[in-house]
Amino acid sequence: MQKTILRFCLVATLFFAGTTLQAQETPVEKTAAAEVPTGIFGYLSYDEVLQAMPAMSVVKAKTQALREQYEKELQRAEDEFNKKYEDFLEGQRQFAPSIYKKRQAELTDLMQRNIAFKAEVQQQLKQSEEEAMAPLRQRLAAAIAQVAKNLSLAFVLNTDGNAVPYVDPAMGTDITKAVLEALK
Repeated sequence: MQKTILRFCLVATLFFAGTTLQAQETPVEKTAAAEVPTGIFGYLSYDEVLQAMPAMSVVKAKTQALREQYEKELQRAEDEFNKKYEDFLEGQRQFAPSIYKKRQAELTDLMQRNIAFKAEVQQQLKQSEEEAMAPLRQRLAAAIAQVAKNLSLAFVLNTDGNAVPYVDPAMGTDITKAVLEALK
């Protein structure tokens, strides 16, 4: 029984001695940690960097060419509708009731198809732009990650859209130029 008490006292002494040593080391560690800034972050304007990428001009040109093609087709469809509508207005008093209803239905159908086509065009343009931008966004994400890793940043903020109205330059690093260099 005496051995058990002796062991308990020994274990308790070692436990409290270890706790005391840790307590003594903690302030020193906190002081050292305060000297080395932690949680350093980077920030950049994502849109600015994206627009400055050399491949962006190619994407813009392709998107603009596609937009112009669609606009020409939309204009052609609108001109066709306008011509048929003018013809309808000119002849409506002379049409028999069944012809009047038929032409009116044709105009309504043409108008609905033009509206549907316009909506489809907008969707197609959006999808085409997203597909063209995907490789650029992937490349930009990789460049941001590489720069952040090289600078040992905890995270990177996007300052676009007033998402980050204030950044203390002493606490964060503007990585815009570094990312642009990494993309070259």
